[in-house]
Amino acid sequence: MAAGYAYLNARVRSRRSQLVGEGFFQQALSASFSDFVRLLGETVYGPDLKGSSLADVDRAVSGHFGRTVGDLPGLVTGELREVVSLPLLRADLVNLKAILRGKMTGKSAEEIKATLVGGTLPEALVNSMLQASDAASVAQILQLPGNPLARALRNAVQGSPDLLALEVALDREFFAAALAKAKKLRERFLASYFALEVDATNLATAFKLQALGAPANLEAYFIPGGTHLSITAFGRVAQGDFAAMDTLNATPLAPAASARTLGELERALRKVLREKAHQGSLDSLGPGLALDYIRTKEWEAARIRLLARRAYYNLPADAVEKEVMA
Repeated sequence: MAAGYAYLNARVRSRRSQLVGEGFFQQALSASFSDFVRLLGETVYGPDLKGSSLADVDRAVSGHFGRTVGDLPGLVTGELREVVSLPLLRADLVNLKAILRGKMTGKSAEEIKATLVGGTLPEALVNSMLQASDAASVAQILQLPGNPLARALRNAVQGSPDLLALEVALDREFFAAALAKAKKLRERFLASYFALEVDATNLATAFKLQALGAPANLEAYFIPGGTHLSITAFGRVAQGDFAAMDTLNATPLAPAASARTLGELERALRKVLREKAHQGSLDSLGPGLALDYIRTKEWEAARIRLLARRAYYNLPADAVEKEVMA
């Protein structure tokens, strides 16, 4: 597969040269909305920006992502296409959880759509899910044979589970499928990346359980497949024993060990996972460069959308600075 990766990575390197520079984010942090739109129009998002409203910004982000990231699997064939599709399948997971979260917290379809980026699900299907009334209706719409997320959601909505239980059920099914696929394709770096993401997901779940009140069946919220966070440490953190975070100090999750709030944790984990993805980009004949590029473009899109909302609602810069500049 080396020749295929050489071609793919040459294309990815060319696209990486067009990433939005930090200068844009520094300027956008304090810009008015009209100035923000002007600044965005001067970047590679300009060709996709067809108006000057907040919705136009969201459409530009989605359109640009589709052109520069969503087409990557189509540049290769066979097993290579399966490899490149894995990070985009993860975007399906993130998008589906955002839709369910929005439905269960009363957000409008437009509000939810503004948070979605990338993935492999057809736009028509996503739009149908956005119009669904509840999680059970979303599950009925997501009828894709062989799709692990569709199967997991159908099973999870039975019995009216809470939002966190739904998200964990989807996470468990996705990571089981992703780890199995990465190992089958003999992609050790991808397998190690997803294993680290399992640890990160479990740690975030433990913080959420601690805030909600740890249930008796903690094991039901733990996802297997990680390497660095044991179920014992998971349970201790979920019950409010932050001393268990010290067990992370000799692991790649060490930057998150001092976190005591979910916000602090998520910022630390984002850095950890981005650094892990970047490590893979050093292999010119492997999948890490594409993974790193996809993750970087997802982060770029999230920052642009958050800064757009800061400018649109005329919020102070420090309201979002920790998130977009972290």
